Amino acid sequence: MKELEKLRREIDQIDNEILKLLNKRAEVVIGISHIKRNEKAKFYSPEREREILERLTALNKGPFPHETLKVIYREILSASLSLEEPLKVAFFGPLATFTHLAALRHFGSSASFMPVESIRDVFDAVEAGKAGFGVVPVENSNEGVVSYTLDMFMDYDLKVSAEVMLEISHNLLSKSGDKAKIKKIYSNPQAAAQCRRWLELNLPGVPILESTSTAKAAELAFVDDEAAAIASELAAKIYDLRFFEKNIEDIKHNYTRFLVISKEFPPKTGRDKTSIMFSIKDRPGALYDILSPFKRAKINLTKIESRPSKRKAWEYIFFVDMEGHIDDKKVRKAVDTMKENCLYVKILGSYPHGGT
Repeated sequence: MKELEKLRREIDQIDNEILKLLNKRAEVVIGISHIKRNEKAKFYSPEREREILERLTALNKGPFPHETLKVIYREILSASLSLEEPLKVAFFGPLATFTHLAALRHFGSSASFMPVESIRDVFDAVEAGKAGFGVVPVENSNEGVVSYTLDMFMDYDLKVSAEVMLEISHNLLSKSGDKAKIKKIYSNPQAAAQCRRWLELNLPGVPILESTSTAKAAELAFVDDEAAAIASELAAKIYDLRFFEKNIEDIKHNYTRFLVISKEFPPKTGRDKTSIMFSIKDRPGALYDILSPFKRAKINLTKIESRPSKRKAWEYIFFVDMEGHIDDKKVRKAVDTMKENCLYVKILGSYPHGGT
């Protein structure tokens, strides 16, 4: 017991030192904020945050885990930024959706989050300056693209400034956690589809009622003792629900990609992606001619998606993601070359690679 007390006192001393250093760091941040304000420089610098996280991860020799270190420093960076100028972030709500979780993952809990009712409302909030940033879902590794998000880029002159890859894990939640009391299940249709096999095996015959989101499902379960909800861990916390079962999704390693939108995109970090959209002239071989410059420059196109333009019958808009930053010479040259065969080209943004 004496040895235990000795080690605990050592931990207390370390914690005291960490607290002193955190406050010292905060004082330096406040000094930086004065300089930025005087020079009218932007307060939020995602490329600087990424540089800090990568440097500390490289320095970390353990046993403290890398991912936990990133989570802690994300919160330190978020709290530090709130001392300079709190970020306002709009997201496709309500609270406790996976989009909310992605926004928290990227900006930290010290940002000011604004849930809105639709993806269009996110774009509206950023364009009108009600929020500096917006977070919207764009694709799921199992279900494919969120077409409505891509459509919004046709109507708004906003940029992609970051991406967030979030592993999606579904849980069955209820007020009691008691299987015998579950007479109905609320779920967003996509979430229910991703858990179909588990539901058939474990709760056969229990009706699944549609909700607009997993967060709404949790809200409905909170007021109904006979209901359960398929929702996130964050929803369990916010709506005070118990876990009936965790990780009920049929396919593991299910990721959703979210885009962070703003009025500008960050400078190069050395590990970037660029997104563009374009429409092409209606002639044989047009798409081949447009993509050829990227092949010659050995630029990896990580995604290509087409959508009806909704302006003219049988006219399509293509969305392309590629490795590299638009300020890279070979990327810029390839994009400039493709313009010769396009009716329209729009650079949606260059941003740090989100990874998985």
